Amino acid sequence: MDIFKGAERLLAMDDRTWRRHANPWSGITRFGTVLPVLVLAIWSRVWLGWWALIPIGLAAIWIWLNPRLFPEPDRLDHWMSRAVLGERIFLEHRADIAAHHVTAAKLLSLLSIPGAILMIWGLVVLWWEAALFGMALAILPKAWFCDRMVWLHDGWVRQGQPIPGIGTT
Repeated sequence: MDIFKGAERLLAMDDRTWRRHANPWSGITRFGTVLPVLVLAIWSRVWLGWWALIPIGLAAIWIWLNPRLFPEPDRLDHWMSRAVLGERIFLEHRADIAAHHVTAAKLLSLLSIPGAILMIWGLVVLWWEAALFGMALAILPKAWFCDRMVWLHDGWVRQGQPIPGIGTT
């Protein structure tokens, strides 16, 4: 099972959605809010009981809505735009990209797992320090992953390869 493609299918990311997600505001707000909003929504069960399903549902809607919320950008040279487009290249052309990019992407994704486990454990046992530290540990490899996707994007474009759903940039 390919977890990367599975996530793309789950979020129903088509060409238009990817182009909108390439808007730096989409990438930045998604990167900066998804885990914190989700952690806060899950933590809200302490105050809200079963009513916490509402903020959890709203967090899930935000995760789905964010890549669709912003207009397609006029330019694609922002670091976050290149990170999003690099991820799209990674998903569509994994067999055609350098092996070191594939290895790095998989490794960085694996490096997020210990933080995610700590975060989940902190949420389950209501230990906020573990939840926040785990969240940070899960986010840091994702930031590095984004930087790696910029590197992948820039090399792809330098070779004159078209970006899926965009063409040449």
